Amino acid sequence: MQKKVKALSGVLLMPTLLLSIVGCSVNETSDKAKEQGEKKTAEMKSPEEVEYPDQIIYWTELVPNVASTSQSLNDVGAYKKLEEITGTAVEFKHPSGEGTDITEQFNLMVASGKLPDVIEYNWRTVPKGPDQAIEAGTIIRLNELIENYAPNLNRYLNENPEVKKMVTTDEGNIYTFPFLRGDESLMVFMGMILRQDWLDKLNLERPSTISEWEDVLTAFKNEDPNGNGKKDEIPLMVQLNDMKHIGAFVGAYGIHAQFYNDNGTVKYGSVQPEFKEFLTTMNKWYEEGLLDSDFAAVDSKLMDAKVTNNQLGSFYGFSGGGIGKYTGLMKDRNPDFKLTPAPHPSLKEGEKAATGQLAHPYEGMHSAAISGSADNPEEIVKWLDFAYSEEGHMLFNFGIEGESYEMIDGYPTYTKEMTDNSEGLPMTQALGKYIRASYGGPLIQDKRFLEQYYELPEQKESVDLWGESAENKINLPPTTLNAEESEEFNSIMSDLNTYYDETVIRFIMGEEPLDNFEDFVATLEGMGIQRATELQQAALDRYNER
Repeated sequence: MQKKVKALSGVLLMPTLLLSIVGCSVNETSDKAKEQGEKKTAEMKSPEEVEYPDQIIYWTELVPNVASTSQSLNDVGAYKKLEEITGTAVEFKHPSGEGTDITEQFNLMVASGKLPDVIEYNWRTVPKGPDQAIEAGTIIRLNELIENYAPNLNRYLNENPEVKKMVTTDEGNIYTFPFLRGDESLMVFMGMILRQDWLDKLNLERPSTISEWEDVLTAFKNEDPNGNGKKDEIPLMVQLNDMKHIGAFVGAYGIHAQFYNDNGTVKYGSVQPEFKEFLTTMNKWYEEGLLDSDFAAVDSKLMDAKVTNNQLGSFYGFSGGGIGKYTGLMKDRNPDFKLTPAPHPSLKEGEKAATGQLAHPYEGMHSAAISGSADNPEEIVKWLDFAYSEEGHMLFNFGIEGESYEMIDGYPTYTKEMTDNSEGLPMTQALGKYIRASYGGPLIQDKRFLEQYYELPEQKESVDLWGESAENKINLPPTTLNAEESEEFNSIMSDLNTYYDETVIRFIMGEEPLDNFEDFVATLEGMGIQRATELQQAALDRYNER
């Protein structure tokens, strides 16, 4: 069964993987992959001969917002409609659990050699890299297949060369059908969040500098903003992982805590003197009771409890899963509860933070590769490409017209069943019954999804405020280590990260004197941080040459 697919315009409506190195150098691996691709091209059918596949076996995580209402993606409206259009029956394989559980099951599946046709995963992050996965036969090179059988994705990549650069390896291989953020507004979604009602009660302005933050946090601690007569307020919660990987307050000091790009030179932020200044501030806030004593061990449940118990004054979180989530949870418990985003702080008024959360159009997650076991890759490519067509774009971003959205004055508007669900489902779960754009997949996310998903004015403001208050020039692009580099890098960072986490916690808690910071730096250097930085530099240089 074959259907015509409309073309999508160039500017759209917007841990250790068990793969074996088979004795080839990186260049040999690349040459072999290209040779195989060229050979495959010669054997390819003409596009007119290729039908949609009769069936596909597809491995992908079932995220919680979908799992809460569906047993499988087969139950999701977009996939039901897709089967009607293409005639392709999909057997979804969903690993259980989250996070490390998914990674472990992925590794075991790859090691077994018993692979489904399509594997959705973050292939960019696998330890030996996507080029080695192609060489090992785990997945296949897609360049020639996309050129011949994926006109929609091929057009988009050709018209957006910077995105094509991101989805192509250093060795020239395209390896997945990517999840792409189709607009800059979709790339900022995390930052500092404050209790606006507490600020109003204490007649305080929203802080923008480190000193202003200290004043606000001190007032939160001492002036009983929750009004219960107890000193139970927790002024600030910033998890260790936020400080380490995202930035939070560390961007005020002109660095990133981890690897960053200083005008083409990769540096590791935590060995810079500015990181000691950051730690000094965090230690001071911890000692004064401004930073939650649970910062090193808090999880989502504990965070939920601190917010809903009317104790937490500020935290680092999502515009959707933070501002939106907690506003909804507190609506009936505390009618005065109100959150507001705060700009990424700087040291001086009028300055911008060096870094804040900013996603790239492509980062690797939720992207679909075709396994080396698939016997009909041309047909699978044609099927995957449907999501990048105009019709597929609407389907995966908005669902089924008349059910999940209506066209109003040319704008795809979610129905009341999505925005005010009759069963009381949060919007994320209601959308999860129909679309994939709310959490990602092999598609291009539409900004009109976000414009409706962010219902609150504070959510809409957060995107602009967080985006405008950080320069983000030092953020590294989505580089990729090759197989040999990856093995060496992971060997270094495995033990180093354990030491790093433990010692940073001790510095902040005062269990390790900050006078010992130089010893901390020396230990990181002895553990190989300079070599790890060199490997990241090599990856950045290759990325810039793509």
